[in-house]
Amino acid sequence: MRAFAIFAGLALLTATLFTIVSFSSSPVTPPAALSPQDPPGRESLQERLRRVPGDHRGWAELALHYVDQARLTGDPMYYTKAEGALATAAGLDGRDDTVLAGQAALAAGRHEFADAVRLAERAVEANPYGLAAYGVLADARTQLGDLDGAQRAVDRMMDLHPGVAAFSRASYAAELRGDRDGARRYLEYAHADAWTPADLAYSRYYLGELALHAGDLKTAAGWYAEALRAYPAYPPALAGQARAAALGGRLDEALDLYDTVVRRLPLPQYLIEQGETRIKAGGRADWTLLRAQRDLYRAAGVRDDLTWAEFEADHGDPDLAVGHARAEYARNPNLVAADALAWALYRAGEPAEALRYAKEATATGWRNPLLAYHRAKIEQALGRPARVDPGFDPTLSSLARFS
Repeated sequence: MRAFAIFAGLALLTATLFTIVSFSSSPVTPPAALSPQDPPGRESLQERLRRVPGDHRGWAELALHYVDQARLTGDPMYYTKAEGALATAAGLDGRDDTVLAGQAALAAGRHEFADAVRLAERAVEANPYGLAAYGVLADARTQLGDLDGAQRAVDRMMDLHPGVAAFSRASYAAELRGDRDGARRYLEYAHADAWTPADLAYSRYYLGELALHAGDLKTAAGWYAEALRAYPAYPPALAGQARAAALGGRLDEALDLYDTVVRRLPLPQYLIEQGETRIKAGGRADWTLLRAQRDLYRAAGVRDDLTWAEFEADHGDPDLAVGHARAEYARNPNLVAADALAWALYRAGEPAEALRYAKEATATGWRNPLLAYHRAKIEQALGRPARVDPGFDPTLSSLARFS
């Protein structure tokens, strides 16, 4: 997972995108294989659990299938199913590292990152060689703004198994430090290590995202196409193509692509991008489905103040945006939360207070065009010299969020 917000950002990627956490950093299997079924002729996981109901690791594995389903389908009710499977697993052996790592992944999926760290650390204590727990630990510490702690977890992953999961997290750590070349290099390592269609699509997609946010739309579109060639059912790559088309001025093409994306995976990030593209094309955005998704996530126990801080600041009530942003920053004081609070305060007419958080959001050198735009606008409002990138389109701000 690369993005700060789990489907609030990609994410996410978001992510996210992007939940941000699974036992690897990428969608390990296509959605069709994410139902807990094995190949024909082999006993399925559900069949095995009916035969051996005391298999605590099997229940934890089932829970992780559900967490992945939530991530790839956008249906948060799978988190509730994962919670039930993990309760059964914990009742059988609550000290097992697999069970603890599964609980940590579920907590991260619900944006309870402090709980995710606590549970992942318990998993590491139970098994210092468990790669899964270190992945959750790296992601959750990043969300909590503990970049040094996240880097230590990434380093441990690199020591244990320098594969796709470790390389992709090392890439994101480099990106947050402003080391775009390092981020690209680690993603290239991940791409070289990948062999499943989903891992190939994942690494190619994020190589496209790096190019997109560097302003190289042609290279970005090429990587998105390569991602879809590896895994045609991968919605993030299709969303990437929509972004590249919209930012390149091909709005009708972008809207056609977004229609397909949101039919497959109606995540809030994609719905907001689609709405902004419609507005850019001279139409009106309908946020009905977006608000319905918000209610579904709330019902499933997912806390997502970040998405609503960003949305209200750009398209709704700035005062509501400030409330959401303060709540997010209090729980998860990371770079994206700091930026969201800065922008919400600016939009609410408080640029002096906003500047503190804008400086915090840009303090690591992260070369994120949206953060740079927000800080420049805040500084200009205070009468300070600041340059706004003329190539940045604020009417498509959600497309600049790193998913």
